[in-house]
Amino acid sequence: MKLQYDYVVIGSGFGGSVSALRLAEKGYKVLVLEKGKWFRAEDFPRSNWNLRKWLWMPRLRFFGIMKMTFFRHVTILSGTGVGGGSLVYANTLPVPKPAFFQSGSWAGLADWQAELKPYYETALRMLGAAPPPVFHEGELAMQKLAGEIGMADHFEAPDVAVYFGKPGERVDDPYFNGKGPDRTGCIYCGGCMTGCRHNAKNTLDKNYLHLAQQLGVEIRAEQKVFDVRPLGRPDGADGYEVSFRSSTRYFSRPQAVTTKGVVFAGGVMGTVKLLLQLKRGSLPRLSDKVGHDIRSNNESLIPVTSLNSNKDFSQGIAIGALLHTDANSHLEPVRYSKGSGFWRLLLAPQVFGSNTLLRLLRIGKDWLQHPVRNLKVVFVKDWAKSTATLLFMQHLDSTLRFTRNALGLMTSTVDKGAAPSAFIPRAGELAQRYARIIEGKPTVFVLEPLMGIPSTAHILGGAVMGAKAAEGVIDKLNCVFGYENMLVCDGSMISANPGVNPSLSITAISERAMGFIPDK
Repeated sequence: MKLQYDYVVIGSGFGGSVSALRLAEKGYKVLVLEKGKWFRAEDFPRSNWNLRKWLWMPRLRFFGIMKMTFFRHVTILSGTGVGGGSLVYANTLPVPKPAFFQSGSWAGLADWQAELKPYYETALRMLGAAPPPVFHEGELAMQKLAGEIGMADHFEAPDVAVYFGKPGERVDDPYFNGKGPDRTGCIYCGGCMTGCRHNAKNTLDKNYLHLAQQLGVEIRAEQKVFDVRPLGRPDGADGYEVSFRSSTRYFSRPQAVTTKGVVFAGGVMGTVKLLLQLKRGSLPRLSDKVGHDIRSNNESLIPVTSLNSNKDFSQGIAIGALLHTDANSHLEPVRYSKGSGFWRLLLAPQVFGSNTLLRLLRIGKDWLQHPVRNLKVVFVKDWAKSTATLLFMQHLDSTLRFTRNALGLMTSTVDKGAAPSAFIPRAGELAQRYARIIEGKPTVFVLEPLMGIPSTAHILGGAVMGAKAAEGVIDKLNCVFGYENMLVCDGSMISANPGVNPSLSITAISERAMGFIPDK
C-alpha cells in the first residue's frame, strides 16, 4: 500500500515541533495535527479577562491558548494551539538538578545527565535562550528574600526563550542565518502568559515549526485525533491509519490519512487520554503502564498581592529570576501584564489545615482579623500590577494514575507515595516572608482550602520509559513497546520529577529520540 505520509505527529508542542523538524531534515514527509488554533500576534488577548481568546473551552466557543482540567487530586493548566505550551508558558528553561537523571522509571537505562548534555545545548540554542538583562520589582523582592534566608548565592537569572535586543526594535532573524522570521526586542510588558503580542517571545512557531514548514512539513490546526489503527500486521509494521475530526466545530466529517509512523506529542492531557482510549480498541498491545507515574512537579502557586500602590509587579517578563531554596526545591516570581486580573475571582486567603471544615474556619477567622487587608486584596485596582505569583517546585516524588471511567472520562487515583499536597509548609513560609518584603498578603487558588486540591502547570508522565513493557510505555529511545515506528515525545514521556520547569527537558529528550531515527 502506498502511504500518504512517512510520519504523522499528533501535537505541536515542544516534543512535536522537534519531531516535525528533525524528521523533515531526514527526508521524511511529515504531517502535524494540532487540536488548537493558529495564532498571529494580534490574535492573542490583551488581558486574561478576554476568556474567549485566553481559555480553551470549545463547547463554550472559547478557543484560546490555555486549558484548565480538574481532577480529584490536581488541577491542571496546559497549553493549546500551534506551538503548544510555548504559547502560554513562562519562557523559563532551567536544566534539572542531578537527582532528576538518577531517579524514576528511566533510572539506569542510560547515563542521562551526560548523554542529554549536548541535546540540552541544542535545545537552548534553538529556543533562543538568554538570561534577562534587567530585574524588575518581583525579581528584586526575590533577591532580597534570598539574602534574608541566607541563600543569596543561590539566586540567579535563568535562561528564558525571549528575544531581548533593543526594546520595540524590529530586526531580521537573529537566530537562524535569515531562515527564521523577523523579531522585535522585548518591551517587558509582562504579557508572556496571555500570548506575546509584540513578537519577542521565542514560541515554537518562530523556530522549530517555522523551519519545518520550509522543509515541506504540513501543519493542520483545529484537528483532534480520535483513532490510530494499524494497517496489515497488528504491530503496525505496515503502517497506520490516523483518524481525526475538527476540534472547533460541533459537527464535522471525520478524516483519515495513512502513514508509516506516528509520534504522539499531545502532552499528558492529549497523549495519555488518547492512549488510554486506544488501548481498549485499536492498539491493545500498549503497555499496561499507560496512565501510570503521573507527576505534578510538587508545585504550589501562591499569588501575593501588595498593598503598596507604588509598586508595579506587571513590568518585566513572565519569570525573570530563580531562587534555589534548598537541595530539592526552588522558587520563582511569576507575573501577568497590567489589566490581567481574572485570577482574583478564584482566590482565597492562604490557610493550612487537615480538613475542609478547619480550613473554612481559618478563612473566616482571617477575614474577621484582617477585614481591611482582605477587602483591599479583593478590590485592588489592578490585580496584575499589584501581584507577584510565587511558583514553588520540588524534586521530591509522588505519582498519580490516570484511568478512563465508564463514560470515557479520565479520572485520577494515587499511584505511588502520598498524593500531591496543596499544603507545602516550606512554600507557605516563603510566601509569608515575600509578603512582608512587598507589603502584601498571600492567597491561593480557592480549590486548595476548599477541597485540598493542588494546582500544577507542569503535569508530566503517563507514558514513561522502562526497560520493558512491564515497567514503561516506551523504551529508552522513546519507541512504544509493542508497535513499530511509533514514538512518544512530549511531557508524558518524562519519567522522573524534574522539580523545575520541564519544557527544556522535553525539547532535549525529543532531540535525542529523533537522533536515533535513520535518514530516509
